[in-house]
Amino acid sequence: MTFQQLRSRRKVENTPASKAKGIGGTPQLWTLLDLEMRTKQVPVLWAFVLLWNLYISSSQTVYPGIKARITQRALDYGVQVGTKVMEDMAKEIVIPDLKGSESLEFLKIDYVKYNFSNIKINAFSLPNTSLAFVPGVGIRALSNHGTANISANWEVRAPLFQDSGAADLFLSGIYFTGIVVLTRNNFGHPALELQDCHAQVSHARVSFSGGLSVLYNSFAEPMEKPILRNLNEMLCPIAIDQVEAFNANISALEVLTKIDNYTVLDCSLLSPPEVTENHLDLSLKGAFYPLESLVDPPFLPAPFELPESRDSMLYIGISEYFFKSASFAHFVTGALEITLSTKEISNYFNQNTQGIGSVLSKIAEIYILSQPFMLQIMATGPPVINLHPNNFSLEFPAAVAMLTQRENSTIEHIVSMDFIASTSVGLAILGQKLICSLSLNRFRLSLPENSHRDAKVVRFENILSSILHFGVLPLANTKLQQGFPLPNPYNISFVNSDIQVLEDFLLISTDLTHETSSKQQPNLHSWGGLNLVNGPWREQPTH
Repeated sequence: MTFQQLRSRRKVENTPASKAKGIGGTPQLWTLLDLEMRTKQVPVLWAFVLLWNLYISSSQTVYPGIKARITQRALDYGVQVGTKVMEDMAKEIVIPDLKGSESLEFLKIDYVKYNFSNIKINAFSLPNTSLAFVPGVGIRALSNHGTANISANWEVRAPLFQDSGAADLFLSGIYFTGIVVLTRNNFGHPALELQDCHAQVSHARVSFSGGLSVLYNSFAEPMEKPILRNLNEMLCPIAIDQVEAFNANISALEVLTKIDNYTVLDCSLLSPPEVTENHLDLSLKGAFYPLESLVDPPFLPAPFELPESRDSMLYIGISEYFFKSASFAHFVTGALEITLSTKEISNYFNQNTQGIGSVLSKIAEIYILSQPFMLQIMATGPPVINLHPNNFSLEFPAAVAMLTQRENSTIEHIVSMDFIASTSVGLAILGQKLICSLSLNRFRLSLPENSHRDAKVVRFENILSSILHFGVLPLANTKLQQGFPLPNPYNISFVNSDIQVLEDFLLISTDLTHETSSKQQPNLHSWGGLNLVNGPWREQPTH
C-alpha cells in the first residue's frame, strides 16, 4: 500500500459513513504520526524554494556541481586513438568533384576540360600528429608527412577529342595545422570552431587507366600541378565541414538525463571550457531536479578546486552539492516514503538474508500478538550528506510507525516515533559504473512529546533494529550494486581508476581506453539504460 493510497484511505476512514461501516478511524493515530502536518510542509517548502531562486537569480557566481579535467596524457592518448579513427573516417568522407581546365602547351592544345568524379579515399595515414593546449583558446592540432591513396573516375574534353576512364592518385607530404576553439552554446552544449586552418599536399602522382590511358600517363606529370592546386583549396573547407557536422551532432543531444521516475540530472556546461598550458577544465551544472520542475534547490554549490596532478588522463570532481541536490529532489517528490506489509518484509528478508527473515517475522508477530502488521517509513527531511577526507556519510531523518490491521479491517496504531539512521557510504568504480554500498553506523529513536518509553517501545526498537540491519540495508545495497553508469563517449572506458573522498567533494582519477571492437554508434552522453529527457526540456535555458 502506497502513501498516496493511505492518505486517500484516511479521508474515507474519518467520515461518518466509513465509521458506520466499521472501518477503523483512529484520529489519535494520525495525530501521533503527524503525517498530515508533514504533508502540508511540502507546499510551504516549495514556496520557500521559489523565493530562494528569486533571491539568487541576481548576478551571483554559479559554481559547478561537477568538474572534469583533461590532461596532456589524455591528448596524447587521443592522438593514438583519434588518428586511427580519422583514418577510418576519411574513407567515408564525400569529396566533391574536381573540375577545371588547363592549357597543355607541350601538346599545343589551348585548353582541356577535366572532371574527376566519384572520388574515394582508399587509404589515409597521419604518422606524425600531435595535440597541444593553447592557453585561453583551445587545442592545436598539427600533422605532417601524411599520405593518401585516392581513386576516381575521370573525363577529359578538348576541341578535337574527349575520353574517360579511371585514375589512381597518390598524395604525399600532407600537412595540416589548426586550432580547435572550445565554446558553449546557449543550451549548455559544448561547441567547437576550427580556426587558423592551414592544409597543404606537397606531392601528387596520378595514374590513368581506361581509354587512351597509355597516352595520358606519358604526360600525367603536367596535370598534377592543377590537381594539387584545386585539392589544396578544398582541404580546409572539408575540415571545417567535418567540425560543423560534429557540432550538429552534439547540439542535438540532451544535457538532462532522466535518472528515475522522480528526478533528472542536469550536466550542462555552465561556461566555456577553461584551457591552460597543461589541462582543459569543464564546469558542469551537476544538479538533480524533480522530474516536473527545474527549480534550483534552496542552497548554493560551494567552490572547489581539483588538485594540480597530471598522473591520470582524466580527473572528475563531484561536489557535495551534487549529492545534496539528489537528496533534496528525491525528498520533495515524495520518493523517500515507503509502506511495507508483514509479507513484504518477510519476502525481503528471505531473498536477502538466507532465511533469517522468517525468524524475525515470527518474532515481530509475537510482539504484536501474531497479528499482521504494516511498517510505514517517511523521510522528515532531505538526507544529510557530508563529505570529509576519507569519510562519506549520510544521515537519514525519518518518521516510522507500526500499524496492525485486524480481521474487521480496522487499522490500529501500535507505536510511532522519529529516528535518524547514520550510514557510511563505500564507493568503487567497476568497469563503467560507480558502485555504492551503505553500512549502518547507528540509529537513534526519539519518542513523540508526552510519550513514555514502555515495553511496547522496547519491542518496537528490537524489531526496527533487526529490520534495518538484516533487511533494509542489504536490500538497498543489492540495488546499489547495480551501480550508476558513467559516461561512455565514443566507446571510451575508464581504466586504472581511483576514487577519493576529499573535503566537500569526491575525486575520480582515471585513465582511458578505447574499445575498438564495439559496434556502438558514437554518442557523447551514452548512459547505459538511462533515458534521455526530450520534449519540453530541449528548450529550457541553462542556469
